[in-house]
Amino acid sequence: MGCRLRYVATLAFAMVILMACTDASEGEFVRKQSFNEGWSSEALHPGFHAESKPGSGASPVPHDWSMEMPFARSEGGIAIGQTQGGVAWYQKSFKIPAGDAHKRQLLYFEGVYMESEVWMNGQQVSYQPYGYTSFFCDITDHCHPPGEENTVAVKVKNEGRNSRWYAGSGIYRPVWLISTDKLHLDEWGVFITTQALPGDKARVELAIDVSNQSAEEQNSTITVIIKDQSNQIVSKQKIGEGIGVAETKTIRPSFEILNPQRWSVDSPVLYTADIRLEVEGALKDFLSVPFGIREISFSAQEGFLLNGQPLKLKGGCVHHDNGLLGAVAIDRAEERKVELLKANGFNAVRTAHNPPSEKFLEACDRLGLLVIDEAFDQWQKQKTPQDYHRFFDEWHERDLASMVLRDRNHPSVIMWSIGNEIQERSDSSGVEIAQRLKTIVRKYDNTRPVTAAVNDYWDNPHLKWSDSPAAFASLDVCGYNYMWWEYENDVKRYPERVIYGSETTAMERAVNWDLVEKHPTIIGDFIWTAIDYLGESGIGHALNVKNGEKDPPQFLDWPWFNAWCGDIDICGNKKPQAALRDVLWRESPITMLVHRPIREGYKEKVSYWGWPDEEAHWNWSGHEGADMNVKVYTRYPSVRLYLNGNLLAEKKTEEDGIHKYSAGFNVEYQPGELKAVGVGGDVEQESIVLTTTGSPVGIRLVADRTELQNTRNDLSYVQIELIDERGNIVPDADVKLALSISGNGRILAAGNACPTDMESFRSLTPRTYKGRALAILQPLADKGNMKLRVKVEGFEEQILVVNAR
Repeated sequence: MGCRLRYVATLAFAMVILMACTDASEGEFVRKQSFNEGWSSEALHPGFHAESKPGSGASPVPHDWSMEMPFARSEGGIAIGQTQGGVAWYQKSFKIPAGDAHKRQLLYFEGVYMESEVWMNGQQVSYQPYGYTSFFCDITDHCHPPGEENTVAVKVKNEGRNSRWYAGSGIYRPVWLISTDKLHLDEWGVFITTQALPGDKARVELAIDVSNQSAEEQNSTITVIIKDQSNQIVSKQKIGEGIGVAETKTIRPSFEILNPQRWSVDSPVLYTADIRLEVEGALKDFLSVPFGIREISFSAQEGFLLNGQPLKLKGGCVHHDNGLLGAVAIDRAEERKVELLKANGFNAVRTAHNPPSEKFLEACDRLGLLVIDEAFDQWQKQKTPQDYHRFFDEWHERDLASMVLRDRNHPSVIMWSIGNEIQERSDSSGVEIAQRLKTIVRKYDNTRPVTAAVNDYWDNPHLKWSDSPAAFASLDVCGYNYMWWEYENDVKRYPERVIYGSETTAMERAVNWDLVEKHPTIIGDFIWTAIDYLGESGIGHALNVKNGEKDPPQFLDWPWFNAWCGDIDICGNKKPQAALRDVLWRESPITMLVHRPIREGYKEKVSYWGWPDEEAHWNWSGHEGADMNVKVYTRYPSVRLYLNGNLLAEKKTEEDGIHKYSAGFNVEYQPGELKAVGVGGDVEQESIVLTTTGSPVGIRLVADRTELQNTRNDLSYVQIELIDERGNIVPDADVKLALSISGNGRILAAGNACPTDMESFRSLTPRTYKGRALAILQPLADKGNMKLRVKVEGFEEQILVVNAR
């Protein structure tokens, strides 16, 4: 029982980019075009208003109409962050150019939430119930002749209780129009693998599907050119192949690469395979395929190896929303999410609980972040009444195939997850489903292990953990949700099982990470969550409760709308709970937090996913002379604490339990400098300092980028900081802001990270929260500058200029 004994794969994976190709002898070849502009929308739900320019009624996609509706006590309620769904229609008109008269025409939707219907010129051509998988619509036979106007309409329904978290509403990921010859390459029909060879070589093997939908056999030529990261050709091959009528044939060229540069989290090197399909010298199709050469293996004896080297997974779970943007998957927003994870020490991410956007995976490939790609949150048994369980039996094979075929070419993806906390996981039906899902995965990719996240049996009270082998029977690598106390038991019971913490909490991360470092077979830990998300409101709370009163529930009602359990807040700032993680992962040698004073007659209640109300600052005006609880996190055996240069105490750090790696102090508050010093061998080593700031004297605007492309896919994230005269952020004094913009851009969203400040969420007059707020700027179609202006009563107005090229 349990996981496979050993799983090894030596691979190169490809990220298929369907793109324009310019050939000097044949002019421009365009295969895939953005279909995001020109949409209008109409809602069948009161309160919805389309994003629009005056008189246009335009709703360019990606688009999430739930973000354009006010917070309300909707049916989804706490689970979806007090947002609203409903039903809406999207519509767009377009013409087929004369040059494409005899081509196939497909619409490609990367993600529509949910139950979408696609209509072409009054005829329904597609239905897609699952809101997270990408899908194609062949509209060839439904298009009018070239030059005549076509109308595509998309109905989207997000009704009832269909999600446990904020999912968003609408065409929230990009849409593409794909035009190909009747003889063509398939979008998801390229797969690249490698084999390590003696003498520092690698064999690169491609499987390329070529389809012929013409009325005649085609004598085709497929040319594959392999290029390195500097765009130098390292190998080339030309293959002649006849493709019969209505035939799809797989072409399998093979290459030998000398001294290959391997893809890794620290050096994510990508090669490129250019694939040209020609008939008698005429270009019929073209794909450019970046790919990475890397080797992965999983075993109980050696753990997880990347290119032969052991690597522990410093992981985080993330939902798909982008904070203030909602579910909208704009290219730069997806890239920034990966940048934040890497900057905060993560080397792996679990896409809970659904396939992510394409741009998210492309950024993981490019920046070096490992991915557990997850398909489902439920199978046949429901978690909410209108969730995916209604469609699972009919749709699971298509949806799982969609994820694997689309994502199998990303070097970042190392595991396929077939489910999260599935209720029937140990039933006979669940065991059969798990094996069926694994078989589907293996049909399209036999190079990565299959996993799932398995939890304790709170949802099946008649079962115990001793019944869990049935849930793990089909898994190659075994995910444990919140079950660290069973790790070592199962290491003994199932010595060939490979284990990782698929979900763990911030408060228990020390004991979790110690077990990861102790046992090779425990390969990593994934915090719930790496980044705050909308919905599951207040699951990460820490509240003061009056003595004798009832403890708060697991989730919190109005005005909570944010889960508040992430290491990073929705504006991209590190939260206090990350202080321990930084020490455990050796990102920082020593960190320090100060607990907010608890009112007399009250006690603090911290949820299982929460963190005590601690802050990384020494600004406690009004509490002079009061005892403050100070917590220092470090791997040093002891800590000395100084206040304004005076030694207060030296304490040993805790050596076991959930408080391991910490030392606690009670300090009478005085403004000034609080300094903690790690002590090793009776010698003071590294230190951390918290200094009381001055009063706020102004604001500061800090943009992540001031040079953008003039496209809606690019964004500038502008941090708005409340500062004192020395430029320090003032964390305990908040102000109301007034934001405006002029020139070639708009404020796409603005707000703060507070999980209860509904008035500031997506507002042009937000308050700062702990001295910070965020504005997200988006270029318009033209070139030129945009000027962000931020006013605060009593302070000098600040202006930031961002240029769109």
